[in-house]
Amino acid sequence: MRLVVAQCEVTYTGRLNARLPESVRLLMIKADGSVLVHADAGGYRPLNWMTPPTAIEEGEGVLVVRKRAGRSEDRLEIRLHEVLWEAEHEMGEAAPLEKDGVERDLQEALAALPETLEAGLRLDRREWPTDVGPVDLMCRDADGGWVAVEIKRIATIDAVEQLCRYLDCIRADPARAACRGILAAQQLKPQAVTLADSRGIRCVELDLAVLRGEREPELTLFAA
Repeated sequence: MRLVVAQCEVTYTGRLNARLPESVRLLMIKADGSVLVHADAGGYRPLNWMTPPTAIEEGEGVLVVRKRAGRSEDRLEIRLHEVLWEAEHEMGEAAPLEKDGVERDLQEALAALPETLEAGLRLDRREWPTDVGPVDLMCRDADGGWVAVEIKRIATIDAVEQLCRYLDCIRADPARAACRGILAAQQLKPQAVTLADSRGIRCVELDLAVLRGEREPELTLFAA
């Protein structure tokens, strides 16, 4: 990655035209062809940028970044009036971001304790393949019926639609025509719950810390 702090002006032409007047800015030129122009304000968002694939040309006091956009071309021209600081570093192979509490953590926890979702539920297979993608957990209920479980950190309407597509594929097999669906998530959007209910899909809200045994579930004074 190459980092440049420079007094510069930036002109963008393509699907629209934009210009950043002369000022001190940070330029990030990444090995994958990404080019980002940052100011000392505005948070993490760059003022202008170009995503790969790009062609980068550098001349005397000018950096030109070009990218094909259909039949036209996007062009980012950075005129360097004064370079204040510059450095280049080899970043190496990028390791994936590891997060706690994402879908895989929930999937692993539920695969070990499927009965958390429903009494008598047992795991048949993780990542059950369908023609439109893998179902997170394929289970059998207490009566031997099939149950497809889709797991999300935050469940939206899109998650319901995704599970419906899986169910359509699974139910095409007569042996699994009665397969049910469960949408499990740490947070369920109200619209997702409404849509799921209309499609005959159960929704279950989860607490990963409770699943992992890191804390006890909250007790309620009255139970329905």
